[in-house]
Amino acid sequence: MIETRGLAYAYPGAQPLQLPDVAVPQGGTLLLRGPSGSGKSTWLALAAGLLTPSRGEVLVAGQALGTLRAGARDTWRARHVGFLPQRLHLSEALSVADNLALAYFAAGLPPQWPAITRTLDALQVGAFAARRPSQLSSGQAQRVALARAVLLRPSVILADEPTASLDDDACAVALSLLVKSAADLNATLVIATHDARVRQDLPHAQVLTLARIAAELEP
Repeated sequence: MIETRGLAYAYPGAQPLQLPDVAVPQGGTLLLRGPSGSGKSTWLALAAGLLTPSRGEVLVAGQALGTLRAGARDTWRARHVGFLPQRLHLSEALSVADNLALAYFAAGLPPQWPAITRTLDALQVGAFAARRPSQLSSGQAQRVALARAVLLRPSVILADEPTASLDDDACAVALSLLVKSAADLNATLVIATHDARVRQDLPHAQVLTLARIAAELEP
């Protein structure tokens, strides 16, 4: 679950983003909509504990993020939040399997290689475990990044523009994998997107539309 109350964030020299209150139940899906600069990526960073709000509270998976010190917040994030960034940030210096192992290191845990194998297999990229990211297609790389995001069975999955560069068929596949992965974990899923196809394919999702200063919660 995710709850925000009175949330705002100010970048240096910019007018503060005022972000509306929202409550997403465990296992629910939220779409963040809005134009560039409206705060979608900022909202995700606040929910992940990557940014500290100028004002307000963020409660994620039962944890009030404001009560965690920086180091504890990093460990908590690694264990409870799966993040699928728009730029996948797969290390070319490492194999696919070793890229997933980084999730364990971030959480302060030893790598569990059987779990890495199972997760890659579940997303149909197990055959590429020994490859470098540059040896993958864009669709395969996205599946690997999703595998890394769900590897530690997070309570929350945050995805930033996961379909922005995909054609219609690839978009449908990516969304299906993302939704299924969240459902298998009963994880709360948040997708930041300006892609109308996402709204069309997920008609029952809760929608939060952000604007530069004010925002409103749609039904």
